[in-house]
Amino acid sequence: MTDALTFLQSLPALQSARLESLSQFAPHLQQRMFRQGELIFKEGDTDPWLYFVEAGVCEALKRNEQMGQDVWLRDIQAFEIIGLTSAFRPKPRSATVLAKTDVQLFAIDHELFRNILLGEGSHSETLRCFFDHFAKNVRRKNKQVAALKPSKVSRGKYPVAVFDSKSYTAETFCRENSGAFDFQFFDTRLTAETASLAEGFPAVVGFVNDDLGKGTLQALHAVGVEAIALRCAGFNNVDLKVAQELGMSVTRVPAYSPHAVAEHSLALMMALNRKTHKAYQRVRDGNFRLEGLVGFDFHGQTVGVVGTGKIGKCAVHILRGLGCRVLCYDVTPDAEIQNLPGVEYCDFDTLLAQSRVISLYVPLTPDTVHLIDAEAIEKMQDGVMLINTSRGGLVETKALIDGLKSKKIGSAGLDVYEEESAYFFEDFSEKTIDDDVLARLLTFHNVMVTSHQAFLTEEALVNIARSTQDSLKEFFNGKRGQELTNAVPFG
Repeated sequence: MTDALTFLQSLPALQSARLESLSQFAPHLQQRMFRQGELIFKEGDTDPWLYFVEAGVCEALKRNEQMGQDVWLRDIQAFEIIGLTSAFRPKPRSATVLAKTDVQLFAIDHELFRNILLGEGSHSETLRCFFDHFAKNVRRKNKQVAALKPSKVSRGKYPVAVFDSKSYTAETFCRENSGAFDFQFFDTRLTAETASLAEGFPAVVGFVNDDLGKGTLQALHAVGVEAIALRCAGFNNVDLKVAQELGMSVTRVPAYSPHAVAEHSLALMMALNRKTHKAYQRVRDGNFRLEGLVGFDFHGQTVGVVGTGKIGKCAVHILRGLGCRVLCYDVTPDAEIQNLPGVEYCDFDTLLAQSRVISLYVPLTPDTVHLIDAEAIEKMQDGVMLINTSRGGLVETKALIDGLKSKKIGSAGLDVYEEESAYFFEDFSEKTIDDDVLARLLTFHNVMVTSHQAFLTEEALVNIARSTQDSLKEFFNGKRGQELTNAVPFG
């Protein structure tokens, strides 16, 4: 073991402190040894010691009340100081610290530390050093605690930052982690302002409402991020040109569970048709009247399916099972369903004119932005039902509201919304919704809005976690760009 004075002189935080000052502290430092896994102190305790790490690695954990377990904050390396938040004013420990390896520490009682530092003698340089280090440490810790509050981590080999994470995301990713990854989960969305949290992570995992425009990509690139793994199918939120220019790899999950989304669209159709959302509320209020709850048989109705990719095909099969006539529109007809009884492809205008129900299953691209606008709505049947479980930008919301007011649109089921990123996935039950368009939309009794939950099934979450991790494994094994199996096409 190093003697105490030599050790203090070697601490980066005390490089400019005078030898005379350090000599006042050295005799009072006690050397301590902790074995791997041993508790050094626990969050909430009033441990009286300030620690200096001589050798080994400790880890700091923060309690996550939402998930009922401790969350990894960071590793504490040799020559770092532990317990400064309690050094100048007695207070409970703000985190739990364990010995990650065998560790050797120097310890000094907080009260004795304060008495020496603030007592007689000139220790101004040492005091300034401690306060400088204290300020940096607290800023870093506060940023980590704020970002990690509702998260969970599984430490492994490859470091990956997961943004816009909820409890179900973390639980599934950790359960499916074979030990290859060191996931750090941030509940905050990925933006240019939060990209700094990804420092030290070669890869990040993003979601549908993360901002992956030019500013964010440049900020990620500046802190060393090389790969973005989207845990969703769509990639309209990524500036692919900038990603390509920066040499960043971008992957997605092309088909996590088409059944989940197709079945949710059916749930919206059935609820709107039979008005189960209204009936449920009535009965809870003791109102058992049936007026205003008349629906129609889906059997024999014409339903328009816009987009016959994996999800659209699932929807077609479900609707055929209900006995519907299914009209399909897609720039590339699918051979598997093209010749099925009761299914026919047609042009877009024909689908709009003949369908009693229209459901959207296409990605958001420059060609599909506001696919459903005032002109398209005018071509629809009076009282048509519109379902959108794909991307909010497919529907011009103001035109939709006009269609609802004129009764051209009889009902609408929306799992997505044009400006959803400001609201979806968050709790606004005690806040004001400032988006006037969304607020107006929510006033219609014949409109059902769900918070982008169509994907949310156990099977889909598992498939998302596995597919995302497969892409990350390929990246860490040396594949880049279009070599990756689920790479987003740059062309």
